[in-house]
Amino acid sequence: MVPAVRVDFYNADELKSEVSWIPNKHYSGIYGLMKLVLTKTLPPNLERVIVLDTDITFATDIAELWAVFHKFKGQQVLGLVENQSDWYLGNLWKNHRPWPALGRGYNTGVILLLLDKLRKMKWEQMWRLTAERELMGMLSTSLADQDIFNAVIKQNPFLVHKLPCFWNVQLSDHTRSEQCYRDVSDLKVIHWNSPKKLRVKNKHVEFFRNLYLTFLEYDGNLLRRELFGCPSEADVNSENLQKQLSELDEDDLCYEFRRERFTVHRTHLYFLHYEYEPASDHTDVTLVAQLSMDRLQMLEAICKHWEGPISLALYLSDAEAQQFLRYAQGSEVLMSRHNVAYHIVYKEGQFYPVNLLRNVAMKHVGTPYMFLSDIDFLPMYGLYEYLRKSVIQLDLANTKKAMIVPAFETLRYRLSFPKSKAELLSMLDMGTLFTFRYHVWTKGHAPTNFAKWRTATTPYRVEWEADFEPYVVVRRDCPEYDRRFVGFGWNKVAHIMELDAQEYEFIVLPNAYMIHMPHAPSFDITKFRSNKQYRICLKTLKEEFQQDMSRRYGFAALKYLTAENNS
Repeated sequence: MVPAVRVDFYNADELKSEVSWIPNKHYSGIYGLMKLVLTKTLPPNLERVIVLDTDITFATDIAELWAVFHKFKGQQVLGLVENQSDWYLGNLWKNHRPWPALGRGYNTGVILLLLDKLRKMKWEQMWRLTAERELMGMLSTSLADQDIFNAVIKQNPFLVHKLPCFWNVQLSDHTRSEQCYRDVSDLKVIHWNSPKKLRVKNKHVEFFRNLYLTFLEYDGNLLRRELFGCPSEADVNSENLQKQLSELDEDDLCYEFRRERFTVHRTHLYFLHYEYEPASDHTDVTLVAQLSMDRLQMLEAICKHWEGPISLALYLSDAEAQQFLRYAQGSEVLMSRHNVAYHIVYKEGQFYPVNLLRNVAMKHVGTPYMFLSDIDFLPMYGLYEYLRKSVIQLDLANTKKAMIVPAFETLRYRLSFPKSKAELLSMLDMGTLFTFRYHVWTKGHAPTNFAKWRTATTPYRVEWEADFEPYVVVRRDCPEYDRRFVGFGWNKVAHIMELDAQEYEFIVLPNAYMIHMPHAPSFDITKFRSNKQYRICLKTLKEEFQQDMSRRYGFAALKYLTAENNS
């Protein structure tokens, strides 16, 4: 939803065969050759494009670069900056033999392409013939597409419009980029074209790095404000959204709450590398949770307690996303785990969108089952394997069941975590542990029937009661959380109520447990406790949700209204 920006994706797998025959030693692999096939890949009606490597930082308006197209003359179809190292001059080391190039050659990190003219010149044949001829002697490319572009230019110098060097200041090894500018303020594009990226050596590198970090920490939501008279094209989803928003009453004291469910958040799925194949026995379970920056310290502990896949939604600002990246990269525990999916939902609005976050994490679960948890709980050791066995035992694949993992809590920051149910029961008796929310909100977990759990050796069924909010394991196709509930209060209760309305059975697992670890209260619970209007609005939203349930599930849902009135 950035004004006047349209994003299109092209399937690289369909293009690999076009370039996979070219042996290439460059660290970017086969993708480093993809620019060669842009005339074929991009739509035929697209006449000109600016092609950019992803390791560049713009320090000016890209419209200035677009204006350079007007300076092309004759048969010029490529706008390029000269290479700023001696690579193509050869002799950088013994036996260094580069591909042919015109003088210092050209760098392909920034290219202006006249696609329509290139197609008429039969670009496809031109670069293929050149590559085939040169590979007979060179055997492979060292700098991917750049070698082939330069070999073509050597044969056809008239193709190039030489761009001023400030449009591609290259920070690679052996670079002479400092000869390009007198003052760093002259620069327009900085190109981190070294495998070292931000760790390159250059006398102005701190300036460049700070510029880069400044961009990273901008509030990306600013890009979505229509500031410069660049309205977006009409979009059906956007129009529906605007219509729903316009129907809200701005004088309603709960307007901000109601508005929240229509907020479209920027979302970065799989922020870090994720790689996991679910087990072939169809019993696999993903732990699902959400968090903000103040709960980050729980991640390592959860990873030590749960070896299975995890799907997390993190609610962060742009600056916090960078802090999280540095935190994760500095953690041996997190870096050793490739089965943790981190999905960043960027901050917008004044409430913590807890149920939206849960839905994002749930939507990207790749296993048949989900353990719907919270970030401040540590699962018992071995819970992952125990749940997988329980999935088979209770036939979750063919029945509508929600397996309950009983929840406990400790007030101690340093807890010797119980390694068995017997040890946990002993700690309960000693007062080191309590049943979850025993002191403040007994109703939330009372139906779990902890007295029965103490001696249970087989799973047992419990009935739904008002305000019940256990932590459950369900199939991936379970209903989503209701987005109207934000911040603190009723967010899980509403979900459990909907599971009950859809006739899920609640089954307590006799040998499972999780423990809530102590932490400072969240901003939202503080607001709930101190702000009367917050509590009034939550009550209003609850009543509206229950009315919606009655409409959706009919007579069966009446019990929720009576249960609420009696509680």
